[in-house]
Formats: sequence, C-alpha cells, structure tokens
Amino acid sequence: MPAPSLTKDSPFWQLPATALLEQLAASRDGLSSSEAALRLARFGPNLIHEEHKKALILQFLAKFKNPLVIILLTASALSAFTGDATSFFIIGAIVLISVTLDFIQEYRAGEAAERLRQSVAVRGQVLRDGKPLEIVLAEMVPGDVALLAAGDLIPCDGRVLEAKDFFVNQALLTGEAFPVEKSPVELPEESDILSAGNTVLLGTSVISGTARVLMCRTGQDTELGEIADTLLAKAPPTAFEEGTHHFGLLIMRMTVLLVLFVLLVNAFFHRPWLESFLFAVALAVGLTPELLPMVVSVTLSRGALRMAAKKVIVKRLAAIHNLGSMDVFCTDKTGTLTEARIHLERHLDPLGRDSQRVLELAYYNSFFETGLKSTLDGAILEHTEIDASAWKKIDEVPFDFERRRISVLLDNGASRLLVVKGAPEDILRLSASYEADGETELRPLDETARGSINGQFEALSREGFRVLGIASRPVGMDHPHAVVGDESELVFTGFAAFLDPPKESAKTALAGLAADRVVVKIITGDNELVTQHVFAQLGLPVTGVLTGAEIQQLDDSALAARAEQVNLFCRVAPAQKNRVILALKRRGHVVGYLGDGINDAPSLHSADVGISVDSAVDVAKAAADMIMMEQDLGVLHAGVLEGRRTFGNIMKYIMMGTSSNFGNMFSMAGASLFLPFLPMLPVQILLNNLLYDVSELPIPLDRVDDDYLSHPRHWDMKFIRNFMLVIGPVSSVFDFLTFYIMLAVFHAGEALFHTGWFIESMATQVLVIFIIRTRGNPFKSRPNPWLIACSLTVVVVAVLLPFTPAGVHLGFVAPPAFFFLILATMLLAYLLAVEGMKRWFFRRFAAE
Repeated sequence: MPAPSLTKDSPFWQLPATALLEQLAASRDGLSSSEAALRLARFGPNLIHEEHKKALILQFLAKFKNPLVIILLTASALSAFTGDATSFFIIGAIVLISVTLDFIQEYRAGEAAERLRQSVAVRGQVLRDGKPLEIVLAEMVPGDVALLAAGDLIPCDGRVLEAKDFFVNQALLTGEAFPVEKSPVELPEESDILSAGNTVLLGTSVISGTARVLMCRTGQDTELGEIADTLLAKAPPTAFEEGTHHFGLLIMRMTVLLVLFVLLVNAFFHRPWLESFLFAVALAVGLTPELLPMVVSVTLSRGALRMAAKKVIVKRLAAIHNLGSMDVFCTDKTGTLTEARIHLERHLDPLGRDSQRVLELAYYNSFFETGLKSTLDGAILEHTEIDASAWKKIDEVPFDFERRRISVLLDNGASRLLVVKGAPEDILRLSASYEADGETELRPLDETARGSINGQFEALSREGFRVLGIASRPVGMDHPHAVVGDESELVFTGFAAFLDPPKESAKTALAGLAADRVVVKIITGDNELVTQHVFAQLGLPVTGVLTGAEIQQLDDSALAARAEQVNLFCRVAPAQKNRVILALKRRGHVVGYLGDGINDAPSLHSADVGISVDSAVDVAKAAADMIMMEQDLGVLHAGVLEGRRTFGNIMKYIMMGTSSNFGNMFSMAGASLFLPFLPMLPVQILLNNLLYDVSELPIPLDRVDDDYLSHPRHWDMKFIRNFMLVIGPVSSVFDFLTFYIMLAVFHAGEALFHTGWFIESMATQVLVIFIIRTRGNPFKSRPNPWLIACSLTVVVVAVLLPFTPAGVHLGFVAPPAFFFLILATMLLAYLLAVEGMKRWFFRRFAAE
C-alpha cells in the first residue's frame, strides 16, 4: 500500500470521499495491522504534547541539576585543587550515593505508576484487517477507520464515512453548548473546518448515534493540537502541590538564615575560607530534606499500588492526597447507593391500571433508539415478548439533558407514530390528552385529570419507583422528519415504573464514611420522593433537599450557603451539578465527585478528585483522576483511608526533617560561636546526612495509626512550623549538653569532639522517628520491620565507624568506653523529653 500523501494543511473535509481515501491510501474497511504499525512509527503516537521520555542516563544526570548538588561538587573540586584529595573523594562518593538512591527509588515508583495509568487508558474501536479491534487511542493512525458510538471520545480529526443519528458535542473547540449533527455529506465549498458538518475533531465527544470515521489527522497535527497551548493550559496547583511548595519556602528561609549566620561568624573569627564555605554548604545540605521528592513519589506510588489491589486505579498520583483530604463526597445514587439491577416492575395507564399499550410503546422507543442506551432502556428491552418487526424507524430526536426525553418517528406502512418517553413532569406538560388501556376514545387532559395522574406519579415515587412518562402522537404519512417541535399536543399513555433496590454494602460504607467525617451528598436527576425513599432504606438522615428548579433561582453565593446544609439535590441538570461542586469548593471543602455519564465530565474536572468507574463512558474516564474497577462505595471508603495513610507517611518524613534534623543543624551553627574549631567537619556532616537519609527510606512502607485516619488531613504550614519550633530546641538542648560533656568531662580535642558529637547526633535524630511517627504511645504503635532494621543498622554503623580505617580517613578517633554509657543515658533522656514535649504539643496545638 503506498504511503498517505495528505498534507497537514490539506482541507480534507472539502475532498470527495473516494479521493480522500485514495490520498490516505486507505479503504472503508480500515488498514492492515502491518500497515498500521508502519504508520505508527512514521506519524508517532496519537497524543497531544506527547511526553518524550528521556534516556535513563539523561534522567539520572538531571538529578545533578539540584543547586545544592552543584555546590557540593564545586566544593569537592575546590578541595582537590587545594590538595585535599580525601575530601574530594569522600564528598564525591556521598553525593553519588545520595543521587543514585534518589534516582532508583523515584524511577521504580514512576514505572509502577505508569503501568497503572496504562491499565485504564481510554480505548476505542477501529477496523484492522477488516475486523473491529479495540486499542488505546494513542495507537490509532491516519488512515484508520474508527467506529464511534454515544459516549465515545473522538480520537482524531476525521471524515464521517457513515452515520446514523450522529450528534457530537464540540463545546471544547467552538464554545457551542448544543450538540451538532454530523453526516457523510460532500462540502467542496466549506472553508472552515469547525463548521464542516462532515467532519469530527479530536477533543469532542459523541452524544448519540453511531458513525464510521476515516482518521485524517492525529495527535499534534489536529485542530486541538494546534491550539493545545491555550486550551490545555496547566491546571492550577493542587492542595498537595501548594503544600509542598510552601514547605520548600519555609525550609529555604531557615537554610539561608543559618548559612549566612555561619559564614559571618567564621569570617569574624578569620577561619579558613574554604573550610568555612564547605561547612556552610554542608549545613545547607543537612537542613534540606533532599529526599522529600523521592519520599513523596515512592509513598504516593505505593499508595496507588495498594489502591489498585483494592480495585481503584489512580491516574494522577496527587489525587491520592486529595482523596485523603476529601470531606465532601458527591455522587449519583444509581449504581452507587443502589444495585443498578433495574427491573421494569409496573406499566400503568393514567388510571393506574396495568397496561400492555404502555409496555409496547416504551419497548418501541427503546428498541429503535440509537443513542447511548440507559439502564432503564435495558430493563424495558428485557421484555422480548413485544414484537417490533411491523415498524421501521423514520427519524429520531436524540435524548439530551435539557429536554430529558427521546422521541422516535415510526412507520408501519399504514400510519406514522411519534413515540416519546422521558421525565414524567415534562411528558405530562407536553400532553393535551390521555388514553386509558382498552379504550379507543381519547380523554382531555384537564386540571382534574392532571391532578389525579400527578398523584399517581407521586405515589409511585414515594414507594421508591423510578418512573418514566410514555406518550405518543399520530402524524401524517408525509411527515418526513422528527424535530423537537413535534413533541407537543401529545397523547399521554401512562407510566413505566422501575425498581432499583439499595445495595446492602452501601449502608456499611456510608456509615464508615460518616464515621471518618466525610459528608455524602447525592446529586441526581431523579425526583426527591424516590431519592428520599432510598435514603430511608439506607438509614441516611436527610438534612435538606434542593431541586434543580430551586438551584436555578439562586446566585452563586446563595447556592454556596444552601449547598453546605443540604445533602440531597434532585432533578438536577448537568450544568447545575457543576455549580453545586463549585459552590461547595468555594466554602473551603475538598470535594470528590463520582460520575460515569457523558454529562458528568465537567463536574469530574471541577472536583478536587474526580472518580469514575470502569464501565463509564470514555468522556467520564478521561476526565477522572481515579477509576474504580467495582462500583462499590466500600472500595471508595478504603481509598479514602489509603489517601490519609499516604499523607501520614509523607508527614512523618517532614516532621523528622523539621524537628531533630533542624535542631542538629541549629546546634552546629550555634557551636560555631564558641568553639575554636568547626563542631563537625563538612565531610562528616554530609556523611551524617547520608546515613540519616538511608534510615528514612522505609518510611513509605510504615503503617499509620488508626486514629490518624479518623478524619480528613490537609497541609498546615503553621502546624509544621510550630512542631519544628517546639521539638527542634529539645534536640539542640541535648546537643549543647553533649558539647559540655565532651569538653568538660572528656577534655576532647578536635577529633574526639567530632567523633562524640557525630555518634550522639546520629543516634538522636535517627531513633527519634519511633517517637515522632505516632501521636500516641510509641510502644503501642508498631513500626514497619524494615524501618526498625534500617534505623538500628544506621545507628550501629555510626557507633562502629570510628573503630574502622574508613573512620580514620574521615577524621574520627575511637572514643573511651565510658562515653557510650553516658551516650545511652543521654539518648534515653532525650527520647523521654521528646515524648513529653510531643504530648504537650498535640494537646496544645492539635486538639483533634
């Protein structure tokens, strides 16, 4: 097959279909698998702003762009030039080990997260070798023939070859909210691709109908690719990203202040400039939680893997934190609170009698409907005893969420009939008469009849039935098309009533979410009577009801106030769902939203954490941050706890870095004022920092106390700062006590002083993790075995190092045996002091 010759700027929508197929070297039956593979290599993946992965060596070298790493390498080079080869090799080795650890851990975490993302990548159908094949959108190429149906994302800029009642939402590109019909027409004079009725565009979605589309442009060559920089602007930072940014600024300010202080003191005492500079840089490294990015990546990735084991796939890692912070969860009730096993239980005429005519008309409407069939359609079509073979469809007015109904125009050779089904309120409003089962004469739909029929509808709703109104209208044989205007002067036929029983598991999950302080709010298109019935069966208290009509009357500030109090939003249109989500966010809530329909995409985008399900339409899955493989609130509740657990482990590392670590660095800076030599050599500080980092590597594996999981967790910079200012000085007090003992008791010279304080600082700042990792009694909270093993190993290495040849090269000497007795006493006293201050701190600053 010759290579396609269509240029990027070619107006493919103007060409005749046969000429276009020829230029693309394609056929209506699609490409062969071998040709598709060649085109994928030539045109690249069907992605906008494709993420070009760097080679592993470049990813590794990128780690050296860290300013502190650059300063350290520069300092080690200066050491070599001044003849201090030992410092050069040791500093270089420490930097290399630290960067390698960071790279390996982050790379493994990234690969695990990518595998999970790929497992829920949006897929679509194309014709390959003449047969339908489901592949990920990224593997589709120019010349492919895509098969599209309601709910699908359109994967390309392409030409419609065949279409049946095919309506597309182009709002992303045109701003036009109403669906646009597409068909395989020839448009040789059309100059604007956005107006071309024979063309579909990447970034849009199918509202109803089916189509066969020839893919002409993919990825960056599409209209969306051309304007992606403006349309796909960087999303605002999440709460998690803002928290890490503010924490970074806090550490940077503390680092700059301490480094400047040390440089000024050493300059005042006329100490060697290179040694002073190296000491200041080492202090900066010691203060900087350089493993934080790695700890965050690994912790979030492990959280994603644990959630995957519980059937929740995380597409965006930061969403795990948002799920743990979520305090309001919004969802529809169908499939979430109910079984989604809907049965058509009753079909009643306007007088409340069983009616075969209602069942027949409902069946005809669902059978001939070409849009995305709902679960209600499925329940109707289970009644296979109805025979629709006498009728053929002439036209259709597809369902949309503003009209809330669907009409099909049918012909049986002798007459034509418009059959309409939809929301009972709307069907009744559009009806002028009604028919009773078994009667040929129509009755006028006067006020008395309307009142009686409405009463019947409300009675069904109170019993928990979901209800559709069914109506029809005879039209002339010369009536060629169905339009919205035909949906008037209808003959009301009756009600189709469905039951969807509540899930037994939902009751337990809702109680668990409530116990963990997550408020559940239901946003549904159903009426309030049905929803209140489901609430009662699940044991949920109704704190307030707000209907779509009432929402329409409220401005944004009034809606925000009402949305806070109400937990039931009924008869809500899609745009109103989004308004409710935004109103709750304006009140300071972290909002989660679970949706699976075409109309849920805006709300999934607006929520802090958008959640969809594996059976959802492509539009919803693409918009979601997480995808539940099982539509079960119990799974979601487990995900909420996992989010809090993940954040809890990240906070452990931060609390360590801002307490004992900060205290040790503060002590070093303070010691510079009165010691005639540096309190620790720069290379010893770097080694201290490296060993400390190694001890913290298993933190992502650690378990989190149950009481920490009891409510939503957020970044709180004031809390972190206060913790640093309360716990940090405890470390400094014991550091200064160590200085006094080393000078007054052991009359230590420079080498012994460095050795004694190195061992003491390592023991205190590593072992304090067992105090800080829990808010309660450290003996009642069991740490991960790897954390225990790693921490104790690091302390043993620090104790034994002065007795080895490597220790001699680092400037250490063997301390006297009495030192270790004093060290053990001081270490016990320090841990008890931190435990006491910790308990006081949480009573004072964190009552919850």
